[in-house]
Amino acid sequence: MNTNMLLEATFRETLLILTATPIYLIVIVLEVLFSNLHDKKLYTGKGAFTNALLMFLNMGLDVVLRGICLMVLDYFYGFRFMEIESQLAYWLVLLIAQDFLYYLLHVVDHYCRVFWAVHVTHHSSQEFNFTVGFRSSVFQPVYRFVYFIPLAFAGFESLDIMFMYSATQIYGILVHTQTVGKLGFLEYIMVTPSHHRVHHGSNARYLDKNMGMLFIIWDRMFGTFEEEKEPVKYGLTSNIDSNNPVTVVFHEWENLVADVKKNITFRDKLKYIFYRPGWSHDGSKKTSIELKEDFEVAEVSVDYPSNFSRLSSVPSKTA
Repeated sequence: MNTNMLLEATFRETLLILTATPIYLIVIVLEVLFSNLHDKKLYTGKGAFTNALLMFLNMGLDVVLRGICLMVLDYFYGFRFMEIESQLAYWLVLLIAQDFLYYLLHVVDHYCRVFWAVHVTHHSSQEFNFTVGFRSSVFQPVYRFVYFIPLAFAGFESLDIMFMYSATQIYGILVHTQTVGKLGFLEYIMVTPSHHRVHHGSNARYLDKNMGMLFIIWDRMFGTFEEEKEPVKYGLTSNIDSNNPVTVVFHEWENLVADVKKNITFRDKLKYIFYRPGWSHDGSKKTSIELKEDFEVAEVSVDYPSNFSRLSSVPSKTA
C-alpha cells in the first residue's frame, strides 16, 4: 500500500460524507419536527449528543486504522483467484458479497460475548431515531476488516471494499426511525425501518433478529428473521440508564471482567468470554435463547391489532 492509495481512500470517504451529511440533516430535522408536533418524544438532547460523540470516536479510530486495513486487504488481493471483467458485475457482486459478510460479522457480534461487549454500545439507547444510527460500536474498526478478507481473495480491490462498506452504512443509518411504517414488497428484499426496529428491540421475541445491513434475504435464509408484530421496547434486557460515554462504551467490558475474575474453572472463564451474552456457569443469568424459550412457554394467546401505531412506546411485558 502506498500514500496515493491512502489519499484516495480518504478522498472517497470525504466524498461520501459530503454527500450523506445533507441527507442526514434533512431527515433528522424533519423527524424532530414530527416528534415535537405530535408529542412523540422521540429525541432527547443528551441522547443525540452521546450518539454524535460515539460516531466521532468510531470515525477517529477508523481513520487511525485505515492504513492497516487497506494494507491487509491489499496483501490478500495479491493472492486473488479470480477477476470480474464487467464493471457492472464487479460492483453488483461486491455489493451483495460485502453485505453478506457484514451479516456474518453482525451475527458474531451478537452471539459471542467479547464482540458483544463492543457492539452493545449501539444497542444501549432506549430511544430509537435517526441519530441512533450514529451510535457506533466504537472499537469495531479494530477487527471489522478481517471479515472482508475473502473479498480481496475474490479479486476485489481494498479501496473498493472499504468504499462499498461506507456506502451501505449510509443506508444502514437511515433505517433507524419510528416514523416510517412497512414498505410493501421491499419488506421481502431490503432491510426496512420495520425490520430494524425489531433488531433494536429488547422484547424476548425480537432478540438477535434481523441482522442484515442492506438486504433482509440473509435473515430469511438463515433463520434470524422476525417480523414486527408487537410494540418494540428499545434498549437492552438490562438497561444502563446512562448517557455517559464512558459508561456506554465500557459497561459490558466491566461486567465481562468481573465474570472472568470469579472463582471458577479456566474453561468457564473462556465460556464467559466466547459464549453467548448471558451465559453463566451457575445459571444465574440467561442467554437470548433461554429468554425466548421462557417467553414461548409463558406466552398466552394475545391478538395484537394489526394496525398498532408504529410510533408507540408501549413497553413489552417480555423484556
